[in-house]
Amino acid sequence: MNGESDNPIQPQEQAPVEKRPRRWQFLSLSGLYVLSVAATVVLLLRAPAKDPTKSGEEKPSLLAVAGRKSDCVGMVSVNGPIYENSGQSMFDRGTRQWSKRLERLAARPEVKALVLSINSPGGSVGAVQEMHSAIQRVRKETKKPVVAHLIDVAASGGYYLAAPCDKIVANPGALVGSIGVIFYNSNLESLFQKIGVKTSVIKSGKMKDIGSMTRPMTEEERQLLQALIDNAYGQFFRAVSDGRRLPTERLKAIADGRIFTGEQGLAAGLVDQLGDSTDAVLLAARLGGIKDAKPKVVRDADSFMSMLEMLDSRLPEWVSPSAALLRDVERLAPRGLEYRWR
Repeated sequence: MNGESDNPIQPQEQAPVEKRPRRWQFLSLSGLYVLSVAATVVLLLRAPAKDPTKSGEEKPSLLAVAGRKSDCVGMVSVNGPIYENSGQSMFDRGTRQWSKRLERLAARPEVKALVLSINSPGGSVGAVQEMHSAIQRVRKETKKPVVAHLIDVAASGGYYLAAPCDKIVANPGALVGSIGVIFYNSNLESLFQKIGVKTSVIKSGKMKDIGSMTRPMTEEERQLLQALIDNAYGQFFRAVSDGRRLPTERLKAIADGRIFTGEQGLAAGLVDQLGDSTDAVLLAARLGGIKDAKPKVVRDADSFMSMLEMLDSRLPEWVSPSAALLRDVERLAPRGLEYRWR
């Protein structure tokens, strides 16, 4: 017996170790919870309260009361392509959100003027016109001046948004103009033949699949699309002519899709003044009757919304890289007629 047992203890099977969630998943969920609580607090602070002593009247929100210390300039930033919110984002982005910010700031009594900071190559015709109408409505209903500041690029639809503003200030090297309409159409017929893909189309009329990427465009279809583009171009032309008070003949000479620097745009009548964001704020303050040498600038929850939008842009990559890729590809797909440069 060398001290060893005749019946050695057999090793017991270990219970499966319960997998714990990854640290980043826990942090992401915690972060979303904190953001949702913060969003609720902001909405509660900004929500107006009914005054029981006056039927139909509203008391100002807590944030509005706290902010009524001095006259100020409101600023809304339009960054990136201009499209209506597609519902693919967990947060409302695009023309709807920008319009709401503009309207909320204009409604605040301490805001005497507005600066619309634009850095955009344009976007879809409908979305651009939606934002354009919001700017016109704010100017008409509140009688508060709106100054557009063109930063890096304010081309095509980006410039369309600047046209109805009271004044336009541009950085000297900003790209402006590109007054025109574009429609993209790809023909992948040869590629599909190489990889053995065939398509069959059943349609109610000969024009139903106009713009199909599986066959060449007919001359009749080309003429129809050109008529659409000419009509949308006429709407763009009138918006700039009316907003900038430019004579038709003068505008025709430059409204062929070409782009200008801010300095060239000043000479062409597309810009009123060269300058940076500070110059735009000072001009807006002067137009709004603010006498402070350094007027206060307020934004409508821009920093909070930017944080949410950044989280939204990164979340698909954390959850599923393939889903993020599909979303990016979908964003690159043609969206019909566009007021867009490149």
